[in-house]
Amino acid sequence: MLTTAKPLFAAGTPLAARIALALAAIALTGVSAPAWSETHQFQMTIEEGEKEIAPGFSAKVWAYNGQVPGPLIRVEEGDTVEVELTNMTTLAHTIHWHGTYQTGTWRNDGVPDVTQQAVQPGDSFTYKFVADKPGSLWYHCHVNVPEHVGLRGMWGPMIVDPKEPVAIENEVTKEAILMFSGWNEDVAQTFGKGGHPTEKLSYFSINGQSFPNTQPLRVKEGDVLRLRLYATGIETAFHLHGHDMLVTHKDGLPLDSPFWADVVDINQGERYDVIVRMDNPGRWIAHDHIEHHVSNNGKVPGGAVMIVEYDSIEDDDWYVWKDKSYDPNFYYTQSLAEGSGLFNHKGFEVRKIENDKSSDRGRSRGRSQSN
Repeated sequence: MLTTAKPLFAAGTPLAARIALALAAIALTGVSAPAWSETHQFQMTIEEGEKEIAPGFSAKVWAYNGQVPGPLIRVEEGDTVEVELTNMTTLAHTIHWHGTYQTGTWRNDGVPDVTQQAVQPGDSFTYKFVADKPGSLWYHCHVNVPEHVGLRGMWGPMIVDPKEPVAIENEVTKEAILMFSGWNEDVAQTFGKGGHPTEKLSYFSINGQSFPNTQPLRVKEGDVLRLRLYATGIETAFHLHGHDMLVTHKDGLPLDSPFWADVVDINQGERYDVIVRMDNPGRWIAHDHIEHHVSNNGKVPGGAVMIVEYDSIEDDDWYVWKDKSYDPNFYYTQSLAEGSGLFNHKGFEVRKIENDKSSDRGRSRGRSQSN
């Protein structure tokens, strides 16, 4: 993490004055980012692998940094993001930074044959842009989106913290990211197939796992919980039992009129942030309320299901997850508490499939492009 410049103003300077000073600095020096921003330099790969989605069902995936979902990227509004991407797979890919405006940096939008040539196997490409839109954003491949994003796990979250958060954001004590997607068992083992609009999805997941392979979200009474909900590959109707949710943000930006809901409808690509006051101790299921999304190839219970566990409630002998091996970062909760950076998570790693591109990374990194 590198600081691009020293602040031109003292602490407490009004925002309007800070912006005026920053614009003056840009006019004089040509600096493209605000004077108070930081530059974050990250390296990312795309690797071929296989991931177990549900008991007895696995799918071949293209994995950012060898994991599905991809690593969390978190920066502050106005920061510069520089990502060197190396393609270690056997097909072409990109990164599209979904939600980022790319003001003045349109060639970094990640759309093949429009803003760039796709990154070929063995090649690298460097993206560089200012994080000019705050909130719950994400990134994904923009090559053959119906397959690469819809069926192969090529997506991950990017959080851009606003310079001026709304009041309720300052009350949050715990955060979680839920990314909803679907899978087709008929093409799961064959790269380059799938994504046809008439095909049937047979498995549904949160953060790349179908129940019972998902994880509990553990809370304590009094927590103010922020859920960042992403419909990455499927439309979703998210429902949390025992609580109402205050819907505060859509696609990263705060709503002028937040509203209460117990089901939140999310179209493909959309994100909603909800705030939940954890004031009703118990064990509560949370799930997609599109009914066939809570099955594993027709078998229930399964699919896009998690359980919210209050820490004051003891497990019963018959509880489905009584002996669950717990991953406290399954919803990126630990990573979200770490501030800015790129955060890999071992629990999301896939079983790698070796090929001549992944074994020759040094050669491929020598053919880097950038825009």
